[in-house]
Amino acid sequence: SVFLSENFRADVDLSSEFRNLGERMFKQLLSKLPRKSSKPDSGGDLSRSSSAPVPSNSGKRTSSSAVFPSTIEPLLPFKDVPNSEKLNLFVSKISLCCVTFDFSDQSKNSIEKDVKRQALLELLDFVGYGSVRFTEPAVLAVCRMCAVNLFRVFPPSYRENDGDDNEPVFDPAWPHLQMVYDLLLKFITSPCLDAKMSKKYLNHGFILRLLDLFDSEDPRERECLKTVLHRLYGKFMVHRPFIRKSMSNIFYRFVFETEKHGGIAELLEVFGSIVSGFALPLKEEHKMFLWRVLIPLHKAKSLGSYFQQLTYCVAQFVDKEPKLGSVVVKGLLKFWPVTNSQKEVMFIGEVEEVVEGMSVVEFRKVMVPLFLRVACCVNSCHFQVSERALFLWNNDQIVNLVAHNREAILPIMFAALEKNAENHWNQSVLNLTLNVRKMLCEMDEDLFMSCHARFQEEEAKQCSVIEKRKEKWARLESAASMKPVTGKTAVLV
Repeated sequence: SVFLSENFRADVDLSSEFRNLGERMFKQLLSKLPRKSSKPDSGGDLSRSSSAPVPSNSGKRTSSSAVFPSTIEPLLPFKDVPNSEKLNLFVSKISLCCVTFDFSDQSKNSIEKDVKRQALLELLDFVGYGSVRFTEPAVLAVCRMCAVNLFRVFPPSYRENDGDDNEPVFDPAWPHLQMVYDLLLKFITSPCLDAKMSKKYLNHGFILRLLDLFDSEDPRERECLKTVLHRLYGKFMVHRPFIRKSMSNIFYRFVFETEKHGGIAELLEVFGSIVSGFALPLKEEHKMFLWRVLIPLHKAKSLGSYFQQLTYCVAQFVDKEPKLGSVVVKGLLKFWPVTNSQKEVMFIGEVEEVVEGMSVVEFRKVMVPLFLRVACCVNSCHFQVSERALFLWNNDQIVNLVAHNREAILPIMFAALEKNAENHWNQSVLNLTLNVRKMLCEMDEDLFMSCHARFQEEEAKQCSVIEKRKEKWARLESAASMKPVTGKTAVLV
């Protein structure tokens, strides 16, 4: 912990040092610019109007003076310097972009913002061209510039995280942030970047701060983060276990503590692509992630906002190892939403998708508790839940599994279907119920008639019990009416 805290303090000090250097560079460069026009035409004009060299930072650390060379004018275009000096110019332009501005007021610091925007555009072109191999000072400078511009603390959000009802919140600084994200993405994917050399700068601390940004309320930023994280995971194999563990921690905190996070859908989308690349047989670590993270994610109130990505991750696991189908069904039954009709409809759809790919052996492990729950859904007063449960019989694979195990399933479903046929209020549900009854009858008529006889016996017994209970209450009421009320005897009103 002491080692990590010292590293963190060093990172913070160096980032603030880089920011101060960038500010001094901006002051010296802009002191040569005329203030008559509110917005310069291009970065080329700025480079001709400013010729002061960048001050050497002798009072600071040696590493900073190495990262920010003082002999290269940062506003020079790359085409005006020889190839041997292009990397130094690249680092100088990176240092210029370490200054941050307030974008809530677009008219404030308009000249400085345009200078920085032009520098970012030139850096994007240079990195995309990929003509020079990046050195350690260049990698460090890019990481610090991204940290200064991107890593920030979001204000508390008082919005309800309940799916698609909320309007998206757009960051006014997004045009500027997008260029920084694009630069980081091109830098990571550049063939000129050596993964072994850069892994100590694109390290665990950098990855953790990057993951924190997924809580942004701006969907455009989350989309960029999703792409950056995916490329990081693909290029830096040494960081893959840490990335998976850190993502798991975010999910744990969301499920068991806060239930508030803006980027669960994007994180699950990244993890879905990670799962698709798992080697077979699956490691125990990955199976535990399915049971401890993906299954509990179904119980959150905001399930609708990331349900599609979640079911994709689960489906990837089942496709990789079909034996996990029974594990998934047991987990879904454990967290079944008995009081939320919308979530029940989603759960039934996911169960259908999982059961469709199960073998007969795996299906038999869960068929009894599963169809007990399906029977309850068939009898639901909410017509969408009942209708969705009856639609299961439109799936040929499920009908085939039911046919192979009809001795256990038909008695469970028969009572629910009979109650629907007699009492359900919705005409569509009634029609579907009659169709399913006919299908089960054609599947095994003898078993169907046996279940029908047993159901009638049970109904007769139930009616007899009800009649006996009514008679007993009638006798008690009659006896109570014959006995006078005296003293402080309690009387039921």
